[in-house]
Amino acid sequence: MKLGLEGAKRVKKFFYRIPITVLQDTVKYDCFTIGSDEDLQVMFLCRRQFPEVRTPELLAKLVDVVSSSGGSNRNATTEAAAAGSSSRPAVASSSVPVYEPAVQPVASPSFAVDLNDGVGDVVGSVDILPNALQGVPPVGVGDGVLGDVEEDDVEPDMIEDDSGDEVGAIEPALAVGGSSSGTQQYPPHFSSLDLDAMRQEGVSGHSVGFGARDAEGTAGLTEFQVGQQFQDKDEALLSVKTYSIRRGVQYKVVESDHRRYVGKCSEFGNGYTWLIRLSLRKRKGIWEVKRYNGPHTCLATSISSDHRSLDYHVISAFVMPMVRADASVRIKVLLNATAAHFGFRPTYRRVWMAKQKAIALIYGDWDESYNELPRWVLGDQLTMPGTVAILRTSPVRVSGQVDESQAFFHRLFWTFPPLIQAFRHCKPLVSIDGTHLYGKYGGTLLIAIAQDGNSNILPVAFALVEGENAESWSFFLSHLRQHVTPQPGLLVISDRHNGIKAALEAPDGGWLPPSAYRAFCIRHVAANFALTFKGKDARRLLVNAAYAKTEVEFDYWFDILQSKDPAMCE
Repeated sequence: MKLGLEGAKRVKKFFYRIPITVLQDTVKYDCFTIGSDEDLQVMFLCRRQFPEVRTPELLAKLVDVVSSSGGSNRNATTEAAAAGSSSRPAVASSSVPVYEPAVQPVASPSFAVDLNDGVGDVVGSVDILPNALQGVPPVGVGDGVLGDVEEDDVEPDMIEDDSGDEVGAIEPALAVGGSSSGTQQYPPHFSSLDLDAMRQEGVSGHSVGFGARDAEGTAGLTEFQVGQQFQDKDEALLSVKTYSIRRGVQYKVVESDHRRYVGKCSEFGNGYTWLIRLSLRKRKGIWEVKRYNGPHTCLATSISSDHRSLDYHVISAFVMPMVRADASVRIKVLLNATAAHFGFRPTYRRVWMAKQKAIALIYGDWDESYNELPRWVLGDQLTMPGTVAILRTSPVRVSGQVDESQAFFHRLFWTFPPLIQAFRHCKPLVSIDGTHLYGKYGGTLLIAIAQDGNSNILPVAFALVEGENAESWSFFLSHLRQHVTPQPGLLVISDRHNGIKAALEAPDGGWLPPSAYRAFCIRHVAANFALTFKGKDARRLLVNAAYAKTEVEFDYWFDILQSKDPAMCE
């Protein structure tokens, strides 16, 4: 209707394209098909989230309408119309985003604080009273190499970087490239991420999106100006790198220290003069462009899908809002988002490192988290009197001498008053199990689960330990018995782990009959059974026999199992 072609033409395909790479006078685009309302929403979300995308172009592929006689003109026509916003003036970007933790780090108090002081019947225990608490990395952590990068459901914690820090680097990198053009479906991260959450306000009222303080959406697309200012060196470097990436050019760092930063074109002196010099203004504490020769117009001698300046620092700043919205976002999603935004595809390892940096900025790093444990224990006990928290540490030895200023984290048991009170009204049984932790320092989380009269489950106790063994299970079960489940005649349901067996059979543990009885978790038994005997029928018969409430019912199911294969009964 808009083109006056109604009845003569029809829309065969509806799509839009956005500029993703600018190489001198050449602009590369990515095209995305519009086939539903959701696709159209993605276009507008993309426009709002990435201000660099100033003008999405809406296109329609038109074909002739088939007449009633069956004839038609086979020539196809494509009409394009600009959509989005009006063009904006090209101005120099004076800022790029700097991200800070949502909560400023607070120094942990000394472990010398008496966790038992003035909190009623609170239970607390420490073996060493250090000023700092560290995690103990298990054997092999950090020594392994990432295997199949496609399997990232559980992300490895230690992984080497494949890109060196560019600071001080002088070797030229002859790499430039962009995203392949062509019509395709929109990237999956547009629909699998909460884009609204990414636009939430961040620290101190600052937006959290990439290029947030670049109100005109021109980060990396406009030239620097002498006198242009940045809040700190990191912001200045991010701006220079973004400029290099968005223009598909390379530069080398000539000088970089705490007072100045100088970058030159990789081909400087061969007819190319691009140079930028930034210096620290001590009185104001800001960085400023002191000299600039631009624009950067050199041509790369080779094409690459990656870019030297697209390091994990730049990627971290870009993915920060996605990680803030969902800390469990997969590396593949972040990698696809980065490639779609910059037009270059970084390695899996580099995106993984970027996510780790973003998580550390948002939540604090691993060592900070361990150092917060004493404060967390004390805070729980002061806020909720009756909280039970038993913290165990082990000494740090330096040259054979115990370092009193710090200690290794060993074990932690905790539970809360409402859980203790609730268990008194639950069935007289408790299920226990452990699950591996995949953080930097590993370990195992042990948990005890109860069940109320309506068969709803309720966690009643927790512990962080070094792994599943007799000592760690004894630590957990002894405190569980003492503080949560003192009732006689309890049933304990678990798998057949030898550590649990040793802890329950300890003479002084309080878990021997008639104080307590043990039963095996049928889920674990059936899983082990299925490793040897395949087929759903056999597994179903086993489960039915295990759930039998009378001997007659048990014999009925077990006889059927016997008739199928006597080895199963054995």
